[in-house]
Amino acid sequence: MLRILFLIIALVTPARAEIVVAGLSQNQIAISTNFDGSEILIFGAVKREMQIDRESDLGVIVTVSGPPQRLTVRRKEKWAAIWINRDSLDVRSAPSFYAVSTTAPLRELLSDDADQTFLVSVPRAIHAGMASEGVNDKDSFTDALIRIRERGQLYQLNEGAVTLIGDTLFNTSIALPANLVAGNYSVRFLLTRNGSVVSQYETVMFVNKVGLERFLYTMAHEQPVWYGLMSLAIAIAAGWGASAIFRYIRT
Repeated sequence: MLRILFLIIALVTPARAEIVVAGLSQNQIAISTNFDGSEILIFGAVKREMQIDRESDLGVIVTVSGPPQRLTVRRKEKWAAIWINRDSLDVRSAPSFYAVSTTAPLRELLSDDADQTFLVSVPRAIHAGMASEGVNDKDSFTDALIRIRERGQLYQLNEGAVTLIGDTLFNTSIALPANLVAGNYSVRFLLTRNGSVVSQYETVMFVNKVGLERFLYTMAHEQPVWYGLMSLAIAIAAGWGASAIFRYIRT
């Protein structure tokens, strides 16, 4: 009876025509005191379990998302002769790093409904955690956040950066800036046809601080009092040393 039940489930479950399988050149990135950025090579292939209709073009989208952050976006306005903070918007969850690489313009690969479902584009990834209470023009705040993080290469849209060979193999590379946040980075691979996602695969990349960076990061978060006292002692020692050097030079 159990075998018959499994057979019925297999018959009524539709076979997936295309499945994405992918990997990374490295799953761990170490951040040390001399870390000035890195680059990861992303590669994969399309596995086909049955013949497909090739009238529609195959699209590949790769996203890399860093640990989410809670932050506040503020708007400055000039009052008299000074600039002051006026309105603000709390963002419950925005990725600390977010990169999107595609085989073609994103609008050609993904419909708006699919983007809303899978949260692929940069604005949608931020809007997923937006707290908009009391703010009427939240889009202007998110646009400002995106512009600021784009300048620091923390948000990237790399259209046409994914190379697709024979509708089977694909590869791309994504630059990682020096100001990465430590944590788990989610890497997604999406196959699209006619604006819809036909297959999705996800893996994780780990970014860790090592050496002195890890020691200072751990102390600042787990022992903030001792970290503050150590910083104060270093500042006093540096000031005293500079003063002693100047006195020695004058004499």
